[in-house]
Parts: sequence; structure tokens; C-alpha cells
Amino acid sequence: MRVAIFALFLLAALGYAAWRGGGPERVMAGIAATMVGSDLLLHQFVAPEYAVLDFGHLLIDGFGASATLLLALFAYRFWPMIAAVLHILPLLAHSSRALNLAMDPAAYMVMQVAASWAVPPLLLFATWRHQRRLRTNANYPSWHSSSQRFLRKTAKT
Repeated sequence: MRVAIFALFLLAALGYAAWRGGGPERVMAGIAATMVGSDLLLHQFVAPEYAVLDFGHLLIDGFGASATLLLALFAYRFWPMIAAVLHILPLLAHSSRALNLAMDPAAYMVMQVAASWAVPPLLLFATWRHQRRLRTNANYPSWHSSSQRFLRKTAKT
């Protein structure tokens, strides 16, 4: 039941961000959708296992952490830094499991999954703030000016 509630909550946040969000909110929605899709694909082939180091989820969490760190560097928003931290926390769970094989599997699962519950409300709030900012100041940037120059430069090469 908790998985269904989380899925509905996340789906609402992703839909709202894709529909009404700015560039950073839409990128975060894409990152989250990619992670969920990868997780569903992983579970088609491998059952969740928390008694040993979970390499599949380690890869998915590594993608999420690196993608949100890049988003935090390029976005002209504060919330991506919080999202990056929320995606780094599961990497700490994987590190803890690798260092302590006697760790209780339930503790590993909670450490790996708990931070993800904060992502949908963060994305909902970020999208709501974006809409509010648009009403008060229609001309605010989504991306740092240095990242815009970088993106234009790499697009030419």
C-alpha cells in the first residue's frame, strides 16, 4: 500500500512539474521518471535483495545523485541542492552496506528508500514557487548565466 501511495504522490508531482514547471523542475521530473523507470526495469529481472549490496539500485542511485548534482550546479534555484542531498543519502546506505555486511536488511532498505519520500513534496513546492515567481517577476532566469554560456558552447561542438 505504501508503494502505491508513493507512486501516486510522485506521479502527481512529476505531472505538475512537467506541466507548470520551469526548466529545472522539468529536468528534475525527467531524472525522477528515469530513476523510477530504471527501478521498474530492474525488478523485471532481479528481485529486491537487502541482505547483500544491491548493485542495481547502487547504479540507479548513482545516476540520481550525479544528475541532481549537475542540476544543482546549473539551475538558478536553491531547491536542487536539497534534491542532490536527498539523492546522495541512498549512496550512504550502499556504502554502509558495503562496509558492514552484518547490517540488518531492514535498516539497509529504510536507508535506501526513506529519502525518496521527500522528493515529491520538494518538487511540488519548487513548481509552485516557480509559478508564483512568474506571476510577480516574469523575467527571472532558470539557469545560471555561466551554465547558459557552457551549454551554448558545447552545443556548437
